[in-house]
Amino acid sequence: QIPSRLPLLLTHEGVLLPGSTMRTSVDSPRNMQLVRSRLLKGTSLRSTIIGVIPNTSDPTSDCDDLPSLHRIGTAALAVQVVGSNWPKPHYTLLVTGLCRFQILQLLKEKPYPVAEVEQLDRLEQFTNQHKSEEELGELSEQFYKYAVQLVEMLDMSVPAVAKLRRLLDNLPREALPDILTSIIRTSNQEKLQILDAVRLEERFKMTIPLLVRQIEGLKLLQKTRKPKQDDDKRVVAIRPNRRINHIPSTTEDEEEEEDHDDVVMLEKKIRTSSMSEQALKVCLKEIKRLKKMPQSMPEYALTRNYLELMVELPWNKSTKDRLEIRAARILLDNDHYAMEKLKKRVLEYLAVRQLKNNLKGPILCFVGPPGVGKTSVGRSIAKTLGREFHRIALGGVCDQSDIRGHRRTYVGSMPGRIINGLKTVGVNNPVFLLDEVDKLGKSLQGDPAAALLEVLDPEQNHSFTDHYLNVAFDLSQVLFIATANTTATIPPALLDRMEIIQVPGYTQEEKIEIAHRHLIPKQLEQHGLTPQQIQIPQVTTLDIISRYTREAGVRSLDRKLGAICRAVAVKVAEGQHKETKPDRAEAGEGEDCKEHVTEDAKPESISDTADLALPPEMPILIDFHALKDILGPPLYEMEVSERLSQPGVAIGLAWTPLGGEIMFVEASRMDGEGQLTLTGQLGDVMKESAHLAISWLRSNAKRYQLTNASGSFDLLDNTDIHLHFPAGAVTKDGPSAGVTIVTCLASLFSGRLVCSDVAMTGEITLRGLVLPVGGIKDKVLAAHRAGLKRIIIPQRNEKDLEEIAVNVRQDLMFVMASCLDEVLNAAFDGGFAVKPRVERLNSKL
Repeated sequence: QIPSRLPLLLTHEGVLLPGSTMRTSVDSPRNMQLVRSRLLKGTSLRSTIIGVIPNTSDPTSDCDDLPSLHRIGTAALAVQVVGSNWPKPHYTLLVTGLCRFQILQLLKEKPYPVAEVEQLDRLEQFTNQHKSEEELGELSEQFYKYAVQLVEMLDMSVPAVAKLRRLLDNLPREALPDILTSIIRTSNQEKLQILDAVRLEERFKMTIPLLVRQIEGLKLLQKTRKPKQDDDKRVVAIRPNRRINHIPSTTEDEEEEEDHDDVVMLEKKIRTSSMSEQALKVCLKEIKRLKKMPQSMPEYALTRNYLELMVELPWNKSTKDRLEIRAARILLDNDHYAMEKLKKRVLEYLAVRQLKNNLKGPILCFVGPPGVGKTSVGRSIAKTLGREFHRIALGGVCDQSDIRGHRRTYVGSMPGRIINGLKTVGVNNPVFLLDEVDKLGKSLQGDPAAALLEVLDPEQNHSFTDHYLNVAFDLSQVLFIATANTTATIPPALLDRMEIIQVPGYTQEEKIEIAHRHLIPKQLEQHGLTPQQIQIPQVTTLDIISRYTREAGVRSLDRKLGAICRAVAVKVAEGQHKETKPDRAEAGEGEDCKEHVTEDAKPESISDTADLALPPEMPILIDFHALKDILGPPLYEMEVSERLSQPGVAIGLAWTPLGGEIMFVEASRMDGEGQLTLTGQLGDVMKESAHLAISWLRSNAKRYQLTNASGSFDLLDNTDIHLHFPAGAVTKDGPSAGVTIVTCLASLFSGRLVCSDVAMTGEITLRGLVLPVGGIKDKVLAAHRAGLKRIIIPQRNEKDLEEIAVNVRQDLMFVMASCLDEVLNAAFDGGFAVKPRVERLNSKL
């Protein structure tokens, strides 16, 4: 007998039936209090008996009233209690159902509910088999048959299934409906109906359909799985017998014969492939092991994958190069504008290939700012040569296994990206583009840049050994092209193995040509527009380049053109313009749109029968007003003359991975103790240049008649100097700002303005010499973009001007300076003349 008063555990997740076991989580206040007060502190067996009420949620707060309780519950024995504090305090209970009970009266609700109950099932029924089978009737017999049929459909070799089969014979029939309902797949609602069925006959009637449904589901499942199970048995049982006893194949093992044929075909492919002698020897050894290996072994799949990869690799398969130089030149010119160095190098390679067939593939490295077409020109080179193209993105790679592969002893091992790429393209002379080689990382898994040393060395890559293959593979016919934004982050050993080709930024004229040859047609096609619907003149393109973008490449220009096409697409889709509004979304139609069209002239041009796809206002002409409406106000203005309106400001030229930039240097002085303050996130080299500049000016102050505010030739006497390099958030370093700092300080102390159209670059020495610097082409292009007219560069950098386009050189005037005297004379209107010294004769009398 169970106690007449039971503490109640409220659950809503599952339904506990008599004779079954359930694990439930307890985290509500009343249930937690029940576990702490009754189960954890109780000492007798009766204290572990609780009433489990299904389909009832315990309120989340003690203050809330109890919901209506389910009428029928299950008396349960708490077998195990486990507590945890993560993610919040809770207990997990393992409870075993004993019998049903009915709630007569709820005695108390706090701290946990306790009710007076009436037991509905007698526990003696589960132990005393005093009823005969005749008394149980036909229902129990029918239920027993279905239960036996269900269990026998399962795998009897599993211990749990064998135990369940014995329980069917040993347990009384009246206990079976509850136990089997908790085992088979049923919903909580169905279990709740079985729990509420107090009469045994009613319980049998409700459980039999559930058993039948489960049996039908198992039959369907076995029908779909039967071929696979038979195949597994055949692999384990038949194959060893055939191998040992040489029993000829029968019709029953046709599938196994197909599998055996696959291994034979694989061996045939290995023998007929043109792999190297060393690789063939390794593969034949592995195929011999594979034949003796049962398929159930994990190593079987690994060995087979390895052999299939070895067969698929292009050991001696290559494409024939297209060596017509004239056709290659036309193809390169059609795909890319400018880039003369790149085109020249590709044509040189083609010419040498015509003269020598077994030429090793060159290893090129294109270095330049983003958006200038380094990656796309690699694809064009492959198309020009008639070779396969494969791109390997190396940005962020920090594991050498990405290059060399993993050893086959590791789980999940696979070849590196080089071998995978060769398998993908299927030939041994593709064009491999190693993108962003300057952004390789380094970690505990090794240095991938060091792993690339073997790949990119023409003297070593004819026997490249991948860790997965573990045999040498010839990469000497592969044309490797690496791309980088800067060579500063590439290790010197890796840089030494590549032929560096600089890809500078584009001039404004080149960008205009690129936009009208490539970008605008591409954007029109992507947005479904035609030249009959939109026209972008070259003047508008120049405005976009100079006022809305400031970059070395053309990516931002491409995005701005896309924005214009989207705005026009809206107008075309609507089928009409917004007319005669000052804040119009597009410009006028067909004529000069800078002139305002009167209101009464436009309605006449629009007819009621106008085609929606091509209204009469087409083509839409984009001008400056349309640009302002679509792209907003200009992002960049020519502010050079405004910022040079006071002494102490000069324009320098800087190089960045994104191309050249102009850089303002500002100086001011105030009363102080002779301190020099430098701001603008400067590096050590640039700080030293500033100290060099002030030292040179102090030593030559009398010569140039430079004085501080008090008229003293000691420029730092009671004077503090502050040098600032906008923008303050950008880190700057390098020696090339030396001449700019000298000019800026000379302007400050002389009170004279630096010419507004002059920019300069160059390193200085303490003797006043101007030394050469790098990045001249990018710096000159930046000055040209900013509208400057004169550029002061070191005398020894004159050779670098040959790389600059002729039209850019014609727009600019270059001043070659070998000393700071020449720099100062060129930077100021009228020169910066040395004050003549008055020669005094000292009397010796």
